[in-house]
Amino acid sequence: MKWLEQINGAVNQLVWGPFMLVLLVGVGVFYSIKLRFFQLTGFRVWWKKTALSFLGTKKQNDPRQTISPFQAMATALAGSIGTGNIVGVANAIALGGAGAVFWMWVAAFFGMATVFAENILGVKYRVKRQGRFVGGPMYYIEHGLQCKWLAVLFALFCTLAAFGMGNMTQANSVAGALENSFGVNRHLTGILLAVLVGVMICGGIGRISRLTEKLVPFMAVVYTAAVVIVLTVKAPAVPEALGRIFREAFAWQSAAGGVIGYRMSQAIKYGISRGVFSNEAGLGSSPIVHSAAGTDDPYEQGMWGFFQVFVDTIVLCTLMALCILTTGADSTGLDGIALSTFSFEAVLGHLGGGFLSVSIVLFAFATLVSWSYYGEKSVEYLTNGRFLGVYRLLYAGMVYVGCVSSLSLVWELSDTFNGLMALPNLAALILLSGQVNRKELRHSSCGSS
Repeated sequence: MKWLEQINGAVNQLVWGPFMLVLLVGVGVFYSIKLRFFQLTGFRVWWKKTALSFLGTKKQNDPRQTISPFQAMATALAGSIGTGNIVGVANAIALGGAGAVFWMWVAAFFGMATVFAENILGVKYRVKRQGRFVGGPMYYIEHGLQCKWLAVLFALFCTLAAFGMGNMTQANSVAGALENSFGVNRHLTGILLAVLVGVMICGGIGRISRLTEKLVPFMAVVYTAAVVIVLTVKAPAVPEALGRIFREAFAWQSAAGGVIGYRMSQAIKYGISRGVFSNEAGLGSSPIVHSAAGTDDPYEQGMWGFFQVFVDTIVLCTLMALCILTTGADSTGLDGIALSTFSFEAVLGHLGGGFLSVSIVLFAFATLVSWSYYGEKSVEYLTNGRFLGVYRLLYAGMVYVGCVSSLSLVWELSDTFNGLMALPNLAALILLSGQVNRKELRHSSCGSS
């Protein structure tokens, strides 16, 4: 296994090096300029078409044919609201300081434009299989760029990432959380979780979307309520925490014997990388499910991409970051889940640690079922619809393996596959940028800014 670790380490440094971070943000900057910063100028429009749309009459979709735009967003959000919102934020602060949070915001702001473009292309180039819409980067790469081999590469990397980052690492987080907080045996967790996931994914996107449209709002509300309690108790420390975020984002102190700008470079590196890990903007995963939505307007579905990244990073990641900074957890030397747990227990005691463990379980379960769909659509593309039953059985089985295994190498491999997914997707976003423009946005049913 040593040789595999060495090869993966070299590839990982390449795909997640400065070039990739600049490319991920750069594509978002490009689309933000192209759309005249619609994240800001069109806030009233896309907020009305997403969050406020529930105040009006909702269109009912035939569950045998499509899922609703909201269900598509909820499933995509479930895929991105995983351990990244809890563990990822903690890692970003531990490695990059409070300033990393600012760069997570930057990644999210421009990532909103990236996901918007991904969703538009996904809907424009989707096809119908057995009465249902299917789409994603593999389809807009093949039919838009006319580049089949690159589409195959994306689907292959997405399948591998689904088994790694979407499956085994999430299952391991569930088993670890239940074992540490409640003493539940990992083998028991693995069996029960594998059965639950298997039941969910055998129902297809209809069953998955019906779960996520209920689970995601519930998770967001309950988790936010707990965080608000912590921040209410620590309210006097919130202004200083926000001040640290901005000060340390541009901190030019040198490391011991190092070069000036080390602190800032670390904040940028870990803020952007953990931000992308959380909201998945540019990876090409979320347009796979957004393409299944029952809408004829790709720009309307693009709006849900804005909302997805906004909730994931601007809201949920920020709340977790403020909990860590206001409770002083970042000065403890802890990292990962231990850092996040300390911030909750500092105010809520052992109840806070238990609550965070339950949150991880729910977040990770939602990610498990959502990523199963991403992998399934990739396998469907690669095999022309064959072996889907085998894939589902294997996916459920790997949940058990993830629960009972030590996954340091799997985490590293999954991170690499995520980066490899992004490369063909970002190439397509650049080359197909002419398909996404402000003029169509103004004249679409979404209205104008």
